[in-house]
Amino acid sequence: MKKYAILHTLGCRLNSADSALLVDRLEKAGYSVVQSVDSVDLVVVNSCTVTAEAARKSRQAVRKFRASYPGALIVVTGCSAELDRDAYLKDGAASVVLSNPEKRGISELILDYLAGRHELGGKAASLNEPVQAFHEEAISRFPFRSRAFLKIQEGCNNFCSYCIVPYARGPERSRSFDEVLADCRQAVAAGYPELVLTGVNTCAYFDAGRDLGALVREVCRIDGNFRVRLSSTEPHPHNIGLLEVMASEPKVCRFLHLALQNGCNRILKAMNRHYRREDYAEFARIAREKIPGIHLGSDLILGFPGETEEDFADGLAFVEQMAFANLHIFTYSPRSGTPAASLPGRIPPEVAKLRYRKLKEVAEASRRKFVESQLGQVLPVIFETVGRDGLARGWSDNYLAVRVPAGSVELGTIVDIAATPENLGGAEELHE
Repeated sequence: MKKYAILHTLGCRLNSADSALLVDRLEKAGYSVVQSVDSVDLVVVNSCTVTAEAARKSRQAVRKFRASYPGALIVVTGCSAELDRDAYLKDGAASVVLSNPEKRGISELILDYLAGRHELGGKAASLNEPVQAFHEEAISRFPFRSRAFLKIQEGCNNFCSYCIVPYARGPERSRSFDEVLADCRQAVAAGYPELVLTGVNTCAYFDAGRDLGALVREVCRIDGNFRVRLSSTEPHPHNIGLLEVMASEPKVCRFLHLALQNGCNRILKAMNRHYRREDYAEFARIAREKIPGIHLGSDLILGFPGETEEDFADGLAFVEQMAFANLHIFTYSPRSGTPAASLPGRIPPEVAKLRYRKLKEVAEASRRKFVESQLGQVLPVIFETVGRDGLARGWSDNYLAVRVPAGSVELGTIVDIAATPENLGGAEELHE
């Protein structure tokens, strides 16, 4: 009798990459992974806990699945499962709660549960993981996606004062160089036109003397018509070599998401970010010089405890100077377990809303300027979907939304498109 499983993913691209590995493990255990079905045997919730709200939504999802599938085995894993395990057990909606390291043994742990061993999970924590190259011993499968999110790295050593991720993901460590390449090869063979290399801090990748640049070069040697996109990176001087690789490899997307977090040096220091804005600006300058047309995107946190009007104005001026192609703006929210959660000087909500509007105006003006700079350029685009309006929609290598009549292009391949005001959209957030 066929067994069905639903895999529900919350949070970041690394969680998407982890879920792709979970699909392989579940299929090997005899489950058919589906998006929805009247009755399922197993539900796996790959949770997020980057903010208190993300943790709340993860627990809410588990309760919803329990109500929808009362007879199913419900497994919770991911970052929220690791840090909020007791809350899930208290809720009673989850059958098994597994930490991030325990995801690799999910098939065996499910069998143990079904055999009557119900005291499972919580025996391995990310913070205790050895700092060495690791193997997933699974391949990434993407039954419902048009691009491949491939895990190359895990953990973070930065310990930014607002961030819970190092506690949920543990120390920096890298996936085996050869295993990453094997995963990339199978994704290309499966026909995925874009490979997204992801991790908590992809720039920390290092295995047996080979860094991220070396890995990217080797991935680009794989035969096939595909491109490589890098997930979030850091503006560290050691990463200048990565820019050289990006500039010399045509398969690498002209895209960098460099998390700034704040444009004021005083706030960057309070955040325990390991650079000054002058360092950031220099890295961005070199990137734009070496890679014409590169999309530079970033994250920004406003309303950090103690952020004065002068700090905000100082940071806003820097953000405007940087002319980002895309900016994700977040209002600071305290995450218990982080140093910043106990800091004084919380910003009133009405002040935070005003600052958000000001930043949003600057971000939108910068986005429009980048879009306009690409008019007349020939952009390599992968079209993924067709809307009810008969337009095919896709993304250029430098992360611009493009739309053309559906009959004029083939989906799922790289197509060169001349950018015009009619077909060039904005740098909206990818929904995958």
